[in-house]
Amino acid sequence: MYLQRMRFFCLFFLFLPRISLFAQPGMDSLLIQALAKNNNPVFQQVLHDPQTYRLQIIYTEINRDKHNKPFFKNYYYNYDPNFYFNPASTVKLPLALLALEKLKKIHINGVNKYTPVLFDSSFEKQVALYEDSSSQNQLPSIAQFIRKAFLISDNDAYNRLYQFVGQQEINRNLHEKGYKDVRITRQFMGFTSGQNRHTNQLRFINEDRSPVYLQPPAYNPDSFYFPHPVKIGNAYYNRNDSLVNEPIDFTEANNISLSDLRQLLQSILFPSSVPARQRFKLSKNDYSFLYRYLSQYPSETNYPKYDAEKFYNGYVKFFFRNDRHQMPAVVRVFNKVGWAYGFLTDVSYIVDFENKVEFMLSATVYVNSDGILNDNKYDYDTIGYPFLYQLGQTIYTYELQRDRLYKPRLSKFKISYEHRDLNDKRPSIVEADN
Repeated sequence: MYLQRMRFFCLFFLFLPRISLFAQPGMDSLLIQALAKNNNPVFQQVLHDPQTYRLQIIYTEINRDKHNKPFFKNYYYNYDPNFYFNPASTVKLPLALLALEKLKKIHINGVNKYTPVLFDSSFEKQVALYEDSSSQNQLPSIAQFIRKAFLISDNDAYNRLYQFVGQQEINRNLHEKGYKDVRITRQFMGFTSGQNRHTNQLRFINEDRSPVYLQPPAYNPDSFYFPHPVKIGNAYYNRNDSLVNEPIDFTEANNISLSDLRQLLQSILFPSSVPARQRFKLSKNDYSFLYRYLSQYPSETNYPKYDAEKFYNGYVKFFFRNDRHQMPAVVRVFNKVGWAYGFLTDVSYIVDFENKVEFMLSATVYVNSDGILNDNKYDYDTIGYPFLYQLGQTIYTYELQRDRLYKPRLSKFKISYEHRDLNDKRPSIVEADN
C-alpha cells in the first residue's frame, strides 16, 4: 500500500508542471495561434519573452445578432491584473469621462464642457491657468482639455482634469463603478504624495469674465491601499538627475489594469453592453463629443492647430503607427494610448467601414533593454512601436478573414469630422508636453 501511494504522488508531481503550464490564466489558444502566423522577428522576439517585456494582450472579438446587438468575447495573452505596468497617459481616458459626468452633476445653468474655466493656485507648487492660446476664444475649458488629451495626449490637459474632478472623487467614483483596483494618485507634475492630495480652486466664467460658478480647493483625506511593492528596473535617474543604482519604486504610482481600461472604453462606445453601475451619466452630446475626439486626427483639427507633420495621423494610433505615417482611408481607431518609463500601452476599438469589420485590441509592452529608467533611452522605435504595429496588423488581418453570421451596421461610428481651414495662417503647434 505504501509503495502504491508513493507511486501515485510521484506521478502527480511529475505531471503537475505540465498541468499548470496549460491551465495558467491569461493564455488563450486562439490568440496564440493567430499571433504565431506573423513571422516578423521583432514581433516573435517579444511574444517569446513576455515576462521580460511585461507583455499583456487582450483581443476582443465582437459579433452582432440580426438586430445589430453586439456580443463581446475576450482572448488573453499573458494577461495578469497583478502584473504591473505604468499606465501613463491611458489614465486620461477615465479622467475625461469623470469630468464630463461631474459637469452634469453640478447642474448649474451655464456650466458645461465649453464654459471657460480658470485655475487658481491654492496650495504649494500649484500652477494657475487663466488663458489657453490653443482654443478659439483663448480661454481654457473642459472640452479643450479633453481634445488635447485625446488628440496628442497632452499632459497639462490631464492635470487640469485631475484638478477639476479631485483625487477623492476620481477614486471613489471609479471604485463605485466596479473598478475596485484602480488607483489614481498622481498628476504629471512631479508632486509629492501629499501635494497630489490637494487640488486647485476653479472659477467657471462667462466669456466677458463674469463669474458663473466657483469650485473651492479640495483635499483628499482618504487612505490608499497598496497591496504589494512594485519595483522595476536596475537603476533610475532621480529629480536631481543623479543615478540611483536600485529599481524605481512604482508602489504608490497610478495603477489600472489592462482589462479595466478596455472595459472603460467599451462602457462609452457600447454603454448598454456593460452593467448599469459601470456606465457614465453622460448626455448624447457628450457621447458624440467623445467619439469624435477619440478618433479624429490632429490634421483635421483647427483648435488646437497641431503641426500635421509632427503630429501625423497615426501619432497616437499605435496599432497602425508605421514609418509611412499613413492611416488606411477606410479605418478609424477610437482609442487612448500611453507611454512613459519604457512602457507603451494602447486600448483601441478599430472599425473598417468598407469591409464591415470591428474589434477591440488592448496591449501593453515594456521596452527598456538597459534597465535604467528616466534616462530617456527606451527601445520605443526599435522594438515597442514595431511590435504594436505588427500586433495590430496581425489581428486586423485575422478579422478581415473571419466569417461573421451578421455584418455589423456601423453608422453610429461614422463621424462628421472637422476639416483644417487652409486659409488659417496661425502658426501650428509643434512642441507639447505629452
